[in-house]
Amino acid sequence: MKIKLITLSVFVFALFYAPKLSAQSDPEAKKIVNKVLQKVEAYNNVIISFRYTLENTTENVKQETRGDVTIEDDKYVLNLMGTQRIFDGEYIYTIIPEDEEVIISPYNKDDNNEITPSSMLTFFKDGYDYKMDIVQNNKGRKIQFVKLIPTDQEKEVKEILLGIDQQTYHIHNLIQIQDNGTKTEIKVNSFKFNQPLSEILFQFNEKKYSNYYINRIK
Repeated sequence: MKIKLITLSVFVFALFYAPKLSAQSDPEAKKIVNKVLQKVEAYNNVIISFRYTLENTTENVKQETRGDVTIEDDKYVLNLMGTQRIFDGEYIYTIIPEDEEVIISPYNKDDNNEITPSSMLTFFKDGYDYKMDIVQNNKGRKIQFVKLIPTDQEKEVKEILLGIDQQTYHIHNLIQIQDNGTKTEIKVNSFKFNQPLSEILFQFNEKKYSNYYINRIK
């Protein structure tokens, strides 16, 4: 259980945490990034299915998995690696069917290290300089890549490439390169927004898990 939970946390949090932004950005790249942010922040909700790939050719490691996340304001439901995580605005519920366990922990909004999956589409708002990169053609759509360079030089992340659909200004994919040669990619398979959502989607129903061990962390 602990290994699975740590893996989930690393995927969600480590990729998207960033310090404050300096003023070294390419104006054109910053303009494109701002268009992405404006569109995302105008949506009532988003539903994303994605593919996550981790690769290190030196270590001969390649892992791939798929997941999906539904986001509304700060609330979210994330499904990844057979584990579900629900955030109702106050508590985080991590449901692990394999271990028949639910971990319930309070969310501390004052903890800067506790970044939620809600930041998947806006994490680059702070903590990076923006530089224009290549344009690729993907099935007739032009994908403009913007290089995100962490302003904190001590971070393990060397750079992040943000692929942006030039027609919709939605994120197409995101590639992270670390100093140790590890490359991770999140590729968006589908992107839906302003969908009708169930009123109880972000609510945890403990009765459904009466046979699970409920681990409450204070």
